[in-house]
Amino acid sequence: MSPVRIVIVGAGFAGYQAARTLSRTLRGAADIVLINPNDYFLYLPLLPEVAAGVLEPRRVSVSLTGTLPHVRLVLGEVHGVDLDARKISWRDPDGRSGEMDYDRLVLSVGSVSKLLPIPGVAEHAHGFRGMPEALYLRDHMTRQIEMSGTASDPREREARRTFVVVGAGYTGTEVAAHGVLFTDSLARKNTSLRDAPRPRWMLLDIAPRVLPELDKKLSRTADRVLRKRGVEVRTGTTVKEATSEGVLLDDGEFVDTRSLIWCVGVRPDPLVEQLGLPTERGRLRVDQYLAVPGYPDVLACGDAAAVPDLTRPGQFTPMTAQHAQRQGKIAGHNMLASLGRGTAKPYKHHDLGFTVDLGGVQAAADPLHIPLAGPVAAAVTRGYHLMAMPGNRVRVAADWLLDAVLPRQGVQLGVIPPWAVPLDTESPEVAQTARARPGGG
Repeated sequence: MSPVRIVIVGAGFAGYQAARTLSRTLRGAADIVLINPNDYFLYLPLLPEVAAGVLEPRRVSVSLTGTLPHVRLVLGEVHGVDLDARKISWRDPDGRSGEMDYDRLVLSVGSVSKLLPIPGVAEHAHGFRGMPEALYLRDHMTRQIEMSGTASDPREREARRTFVVVGAGYTGTEVAAHGVLFTDSLARKNTSLRDAPRPRWMLLDIAPRVLPELDKKLSRTADRVLRKRGVEVRTGTTVKEATSEGVLLDDGEFVDTRSLIWCVGVRPDPLVEQLGLPTERGRLRVDQYLAVPGYPDVLACGDAAAVPDLTRPGQFTPMTAQHAQRQGKIAGHNMLASLGRGTAKPYKHHDLGFTVDLGGVQAAADPLHIPLAGPVAAAVTRGYHLMAMPGNRVRVAADWLLDAVLPRQGVQLGVIPPWAVPLDTESPEVAQTARARPGGG
């Protein structure tokens, strides 16, 4: 008799933790299959440090095959789920289609960048959800500073030194905080720019303050650090139109720039919509045990699942890594329970606080809801990340140490062209390998 086959779709925080929980307990007693476009788990909270040259890309990329024994990895993007026939279909990196039956299924497909109907944004902005986008941004910032130094037109010089970040949540705030330090260091080393004004950074958000979802004390700390570094924080402001020459703000101002970084939030993976099941704001509805109603052998967790928040009756858990990681563990536990190993548990988690890395020795944190700022918060933030990472801890700590004592390497490799990381994509974790032709033909 064939062993039970458990298929996990997606290796983000939720999927990785589900696979890890199952692997540690079953130890080969079941066929655990993990389908993911890449062979690594991306520790997304540290991605801004990759873009800013603090960490090398592989430091935040944890090998799936190296850390998940007894789990079979299938490289591919799932494009179809037949819940009634219990089949999964996917497309591998070479474009070939595959299909697989399952006995149990964990849907942890995650999220993609949220789009807004603003003219020009899809064509001229770039998101920040995957490694390709971080590598592109690192090269792009370096390239723009270097081209600013050689441009003869003063307006072009200024535009290439101007960076606009839209969205002052976690990601946008950290990208701006790290980005301004990186471009400042690049400009200081460039002989042609030593007498020029500093690179200009703008952080826009329609909300009344940065980090609107967090405690006001953390928001004030982040705002203070950003403004001290020269970042123009503009709340209550957003983009009305984007062009190849810059962005038009909703207050009528036109900002010359070649860099529009889109961090307005995320939306569930479009695969959820294809299932044709009840959703909540695009997220698949599940019960408190993470089970999909009508399909007891299917669990869903992470950003793609609308999980009831038992600590706030009537609401759903927010789309954060903290919840996704813990939901993945519960999904693994409850999957084991369905196999007769233990009893199913409802998902219930009280937020333990949040950390926001602002670069250098600055951060904002409230562990156990105790507000911290400055070097102490930075130490707590980095300590938290080291504990949360499932691997590469020594390598990450070594990069942090080297960054503290050595100048950053300001070189662009040019391995990710702009068209390889479009904003409107269902797979931000994968760089596009074929350039779309005008007209879609």
